[in-house]
Amino acid sequence: MHINKTEHLKFERLRFFLPTPELLLASMAKPVSIEVWNPSGKYRVVSTKPMPGTRWIDLLVQQDCRVEICTQKKTILSVEDIIALIGDKCDGVIGQLTEDWGETLFSALSRAGGRAFSNMAVGYNNVDVNAANKYGVAVGNTPGVLTETTAELAASLSLSAARRIVEADEFMRAGLYDGWLPHLFVGNLLRGQTVGVIGAGRIGSAYARMMVEGFKMNLIYYDLYQATRLEKFVTAYGQFLKASGEQPVTWKRAASMDEVLREADVISLHPILDKTTYHLVNKERLSMMKKEAILINCSRGPVIDEVALVAHLKENPMFRVGLDVFEVTKQNSPFTFPSSFIIQLSIHFFQDEPYMKPGLAEMKNAIVVPHIASASKWTREGMATLAALNVLGKIKGYPVWHDPNKVEPFLNENSLPPAASPSIVNAKALGLPVSKL
Repeated sequence: MHINKTEHLKFERLRFFLPTPELLLASMAKPVSIEVWNPSGKYRVVSTKPMPGTRWIDLLVQQDCRVEICTQKKTILSVEDIIALIGDKCDGVIGQLTEDWGETLFSALSRAGGRAFSNMAVGYNNVDVNAANKYGVAVGNTPGVLTETTAELAASLSLSAARRIVEADEFMRAGLYDGWLPHLFVGNLLRGQTVGVIGAGRIGSAYARMMVEGFKMNLIYYDLYQATRLEKFVTAYGQFLKASGEQPVTWKRAASMDEVLREADVISLHPILDKTTYHLVNKERLSMMKKEAILINCSRGPVIDEVALVAHLKENPMFRVGLDVFEVTKQNSPFTFPSSFIIQLSIHFFQDEPYMKPGLAEMKNAIVVPHIASASKWTREGMATLAALNVLGKIKGYPVWHDPNKVEPFLNENSLPPAASPSIVNAKALGLPVSKL
């Protein structure tokens, strides 16, 4: 159920500036522009960014929440900005993966009486969960809605790179086309080629199914765990093609990642980010790949050594890459390997992600897009809803949903969502009850 225009007037959509007491004391305060829904609400929930759709706002307002949305014209808010938003009293915050949620912010949220934070993201590498545990703050994330949309973008980048679509588009827009030529933007046919997947979890498997069924590609994959359902799917599809008089597709589980790199024509990366996957694709491994291979990354930027990648692209003009995420740090920004490797690495890189390594933007054989893997309307609105319900659930004392990857009941706009938090990553550490629904 959505708030109609009459009800919107009732909630008096306001704009004003909220300074933080902590920053005033330090003579460093900066006003933070916000938008308020339901000013008289009992519970104060802050969103550090405007989020797609209105259902998430409706659901919070219906449960007596005052919703404050930061409208500051900054892509990434600083810790000081977020402390200003939290203020003296705050029951929960919905944040973004570009923000540094550690000791400082969880301490501020706890002092304000807050007990809930949710990333509008499936990843939470920007969150120090131990610090959240220390202050008794539940940390939510939004899995279950990104699988297909992320896989679709990886497939889109694969096709765009294979058929050189971006290059051809730029050529046309520049007014350079004056007639058909036999060699003009000749690319690669995907049918009958081999797609390689490194990390055959939900997204990796969804991508593999799209490429196998959509383009009749053979599959080679590497994962620490056997992807039984994926193997059965490819086997069944191969049998269908054979029964139809066509060449059947095949699958193979590789013994090593290097085997995938050597054999595949298109390789898509879907690993987690940890010490073992940092610079997983480096100079040595790039040299293993076919000269006309296509490399896709919609996972985490630091799994590719971008300096090595730029050099490889220059030396191999028919090698192509499609990137949705990036490694690069700002110049003169030092980085070491601390004990809290994953948290520090991810915060460092996500904050500096817009800065590509020198030379990458100029490479015609590279397609680069600005972290839009989850950017479908349904997915982003779903992520906003799940993030809001994570915070609301903790505020209301609801249990945690039994399976964070089965969130369809929360996304059905024709019924009320279950009385539960969809996904709390530190539920066990905080001793939160689990829903029996």
